[in-house]
Amino acid sequence: MAGGDGAWTFAERVHVVIDDEETGCLFQDWEPDEVALLDAALGHHPTWGVQADISGRIDGTAEVRRLAALLLERGGVAFDDYSEHAWTLREIETEVEVEGLRFFDFRTYHERHRHRHPGL
Repeated sequence: MAGGDGAWTFAERVHVVIDDEETGCLFQDWEPDEVALLDAALGHHPTWGVQADISGRIDGTAEVRRLAALLLERGGVAFDDYSEHAWTLREIETEVEVEGLRFFDFRTYHERHRHRHPGL
């Protein structure tokens, strides 16, 4: 469903924004080395991207995986907030682990970081 701010809601739980270079918002919150990883994974610098946000109050794994499957059906890669890996659809669907994490593996990520920062 489209929102008035140019954003969309997917599966009633995922807030989706499509950015392009013309808006000036594309990669504005990315570090240069993160953009370099994306460029290398794709073999070119993309001129548009999709950002999906999900509330931390819900699991959201099924919704994020479903959205990734739709968006990556014809190629491309996905990044999540838990690793620096450029995930392909095949890797997501087969639950490949990279450095002990799967795509959108917030549980393992938080478990690791909780042990590094006791009391959090």
